[in-house]
Amino acid sequence: MTDAVSNPGRKKTMFFPLSKLIFFVLTPSNFLILLGLLGCVLLFTEFGRGFGRALTIAGFLGLLVVGLSPLSAWILAPLENRFPAFADDERPVAGIVVLGGAVEADTSIGRNQITVNDAGEREIALGDLARRFPQARLVFSGGAGSMREDAISEAEIVSRYADTLGVPRNRLILEQQSRNTRENAVFSARMVQPKPGERWLLVTSAWHMPRAMGCFRKAGFDVTAYPVDYRTNWPRDAYRFATFASDGLGELDIGVKEWIGMLAYKLAGYTDEVMPGP
Repeated sequence: MTDAVSNPGRKKTMFFPLSKLIFFVLTPSNFLILLGLLGCVLLFTEFGRGFGRALTIAGFLGLLVVGLSPLSAWILAPLENRFPAFADDERPVAGIVVLGGAVEADTSIGRNQITVNDAGEREIALGDLARRFPQARLVFSGGAGSMREDAISEAEIVSRYADTLGVPRNRLILEQQSRNTRENAVFSARMVQPKPGERWLLVTSAWHMPRAMGCFRKAGFDVTAYPVDYRTNWPRDAYRFATFASDGLGELDIGVKEWIGMLAYKLAGYTDEVMPGP
């Protein structure tokens, strides 16, 4: 038999491109644009003109409403507030794992300098924690995250520009194969073989922390949350409207994709809970 059920390796390989396709369609901004475009197409048909008008209005009005409203804050805040900010209690830290997702590898190569996106606080935390805990092992976990075979990994970029981040290259443990959060956890655990009782910090975006913690727990890697890259100022943002629709849509896209990701990871068996907590 050669189907995905009888071939676990194929099932795992298919999950990555399938998740990319599903996220593309279900991302709110993409979905509303596709909805509006479908409506525009139906306007040119006799049988679907009325339905097309409704879809066009729903799609483009939806972009405006969800982009400017506080909806994105309501979607993101439960994720960001799930794990508290790290408080240093002076317990020894054996190691630090920083997840990829912030480095723009292609742009970094093209411009000959490290380039990060809106999640750049992950790299800031890497430099800061390396200084604060000079004896801790430093793991950067980040593959290419692309379906291109020649794509360069985030970990490779971090290694090349470690000096820019203030991190000695000889301290970095690079995990370059992971393409998603589950692989971050499994491959990192396999590389460092953490010992029982050791304290490891996990650095990732606050909105991504619940899913990340669930994956690391499933992999048997006991870590302490170190959330960064907050997008909301709760509860102030609960009733605050965005100045630009693009800002609200961007935050909503992140939040919706993360909720879908948590559900998908639970159904796939990558985590034991839909919404892991402290």
